[in-house]
Amino acid sequence: MTKDLVELERVIDVKFGDINLLQEALTHRSFLNEKRAGDTHHNERLEFLGDAVLELAVTRFLFDEFPEKTEGDLTSLRASLVNSNMLFQVADKLKLHLYIRLSKGEAKDSGKGRHFILANAMEALIGAIYLDRGYETSDTFVRKHICSNMGNILKKKLWQDSKSVFQEKAQEKDGITPVYKVVEESGPDHEKYFVVGAYLGNELVAKGEGLSKQEAERAAAEKALSNKKWDK
Repeated sequence: MTKDLVELERVIDVKFGDINLLQEALTHRSFLNEKRAGDTHHNERLEFLGDAVLELAVTRFLFDEFPEKTEGDLTSLRASLVNSNMLFQVADKLKLHLYIRLSKGEAKDSGKGRHFILANAMEALIGAIYLDRGYETSDTFVRKHICSNMGNILKKKLWQDSKSVFQEKAQEKDGITPVYKVVEESGPDHEKYFVVGAYLGNELVAKGEGLSKQEAERAAAEKALSNKKWDK
């Protein structure tokens, strides 16, 4: 076991029985392409599993925490906790970038590629915890590191549908309906990353990024509300 993984176990407060699962969760496809490591797997399958575990854990947390909320409100609250921006923020706080195995080229990327890799690694880590320690431990991890952000989300009203709010404000203030356009698209088919612009007429008000067009549009709308000072 490397010192790095021992440190990470301490940071996340999870002791792995099979340290290979933790290593796999932190191995990006590019590392294997470059190193050609024989029996080592990259983290995409764990990411797939972790996505489902994360959604279930967050859903149960919200169901228990907010008995008065409607299905629509709960769906919006969940989206605010499981989107790539939130996963990136949590991964950044845990300093996962210090432990992820990347190709030399990917390791140099400090922009949107890093955002994407860290968000996916968070899901893979959750999947690894689930396989190694079971649902209870993975649920505890999700509640501690992800659901704990709910207070800030409620305070800043980040759970509200930013696109709907931006449209209402734009029509009220300027008499214009916002439109969204993809201004940049990158990555292979299974790892698409989108940058979307929020426009009022010909004015580019803000850009948002995400792992889907919908997520990028919501991020753009949220930034547009801030840029126009309509989020007060």
